[in-house]
Amino acid sequence: MAKRVLSCFIDESGDFGPYEAHSPYYYVAIVLHDQCDDISDKIAGLNQRAANEGFSEHAIHTGPLIRRESNYEFDTSTERKHLFNILYHFTMHLPIKYICVRVDKKDCINNIVQTGLISKGLSNEIELHPEFWNQYDQINIYYDNGQTELTKIITSVFYSKFSKVDMRLVAPIDYKLFQVADLICTMEMIHDKEVKNKMTRSELDFFNGRQSFKKDYYKKIAKKRL
Repeated sequence: MAKRVLSCFIDESGDFGPYEAHSPYYYVAIVLHDQCDDISDKIAGLNQRAANEGFSEHAIHTGPLIRRESNYEFDTSTERKHLFNILYHFTMHLPIKYICVRVDKKDCINNIVQTGLISKGLSNEIELHPEFWNQYDQINIYYDNGQTELTKIITSVFYSKFSKVDMRLVAPIDYKLFQVADLICTMEMIHDKEVKNKMTRSELDFFNGRQSFKKDYYKKIAKKRL
């Protein structure tokens, strides 16, 4: 019987350091994909649709896309929305689940406390669904080592909970599910703003208001939460 392998693609939003009003939370999103589920045709479709929009060999970064920053500075609202929807609908048709840890940085008096809260949050998310994790013989972790502190947390938590773990360094452009993790981080962050009626002007414009974001985007993607 072939062993079952779970791929975990990890991305974060926020950083380690003092609380700042414009970035009150730290997020860690983990996209979970059973390697038995072949998604190569869906990836090929995403690549083709992105290329048709002039973004061949491109890693879609959701936050800058919404804010019209970086590579998207000169793209129109329609062009940016179209590219976002390509990644969003790709995500919606994938056989994946996700978990997301959120830490309120007001509770973090220093990096040690923040490290502890992220570790605890990640452990709690895993422990909520033992039947899911116990299906797998091996866990493959994909992260770009963007933050050394998070790399240490991921290593500590997963190696303490599972006997077969493989950590792999990735580049976002090489793995579409890493880009999906970036999308989920952004959606969870905007959701927290929506609940508190604190979405930015660029976010409100991009999603045509709070209700549209909640109904047409967040509620649908949240159904993939483990």
